[in-house]
Amino acid sequence: MASQHHPMNRRQVLRGMGAGLLAVTPGRVIPASMVRAGTAQGHRSGVYAQAAKPARVSLVKGNDRRQITFAALKNIEDEILAALGDKRVLIKPNFVSTSVQLAATHVDAIRGICDFLRPHYKGPITIAESTCARDTTMAGYENFGYRALEAEYGAKLVDLNTQPFVYRYVIGRAHKPTAIRVNATLMAPDWFVISAAKMKTHDRVVTTLSLKNVLVGAPVQDRRGNDKGLMHCDYTFRKDCLLHYNMFHLAQDIYPDLGVIDGFEAMEGNGPIGGTPVDARVTLASMDPLALDVLTTKIMGFDPSQIMYFNAFAEAGLGQNDLSKITVVGTPIEQCQYKFRLSTRLADVYDFG
Repeated sequence: MASQHHPMNRRQVLRGMGAGLLAVTPGRVIPASMVRAGTAQGHRSGVYAQAAKPARVSLVKGNDRRQITFAALKNIEDEILAALGDKRVLIKPNFVSTSVQLAATHVDAIRGICDFLRPHYKGPITIAESTCARDTTMAGYENFGYRALEAEYGAKLVDLNTQPFVYRYVIGRAHKPTAIRVNATLMAPDWFVISAAKMKTHDRVVTTLSLKNVLVGAPVQDRRGNDKGLMHCDYTFRKDCLLHYNMFHLAQDIYPDLGVIDGFEAMEGNGPIGGTPVDARVTLASMDPLALDVLTTKIMGFDPSQIMYFNAFAEAGLGQNDLSKITVVGTPIEQCQYKFRLSTRLADVYDFG
């Protein structure tokens, strides 16, 4: 079936065999055989996995963003190094805006991640993002000071909007299947994907954290169209908006290996771009991104059990959402409890007390 937005033919689907994912011609379609199936909590292909294991989430509060990011990762160093193995490292920041720093992952959070990695990982660090802003991802790297990372860590800065893609279906308008282009790099089995997210509210799904950073970051936006917009599909504000379902669809193929949330200066209210700052001064990290996002949502003052895609992921064995089975290491959670303002668009939809 072909989408009205991106009509496909047999030639498009079959072309694209080539070298490493970041080395092939930009924009070429990658066959499904070259990408991985869902990777969370040992889940691969097939029907739902068993219930997820208990999870550890590292939480550190402090006065230096770079330092607390490093410390948060150090708390779960054993888990990270066991999973890293000989994979290549890809750090995926959040540039929903290329000009509003409050909406984007701060470069010092990336420095904290790189500081942690360097004693253990000697290969090249790839920093890869696909902005949905009108400007290019490379403009975001310039505006937010990421160019310095090239000299400091030998990092490679990549615009995922120019990289190879595969087609996946999501639920579109009128509940019709819609084909979207999804970045293939994030699906490759030899990458260790780190979601370096920002702690923010969101006007569709309440909070936007480590999972959403990767899942909605994966669809391509370029001159041909905005496939991230097709993920959101309906512009209604309700608990069962289609973005929940569409993230669940993509999670079968795309899932971060490690989640890191920069909450040093967080955002409340009308996120993910137009909110206001919260001086939270925290960083969180976990090898279970669902547990990470659930705990962070709780810290922000919202009830994670009311968020549909959290529950769907847990039902499918894609992570832990039971707070009683999430162990916090580092700063006690009682020292990091906040009451973020909800997006005004959701004020009549959710009741968080």
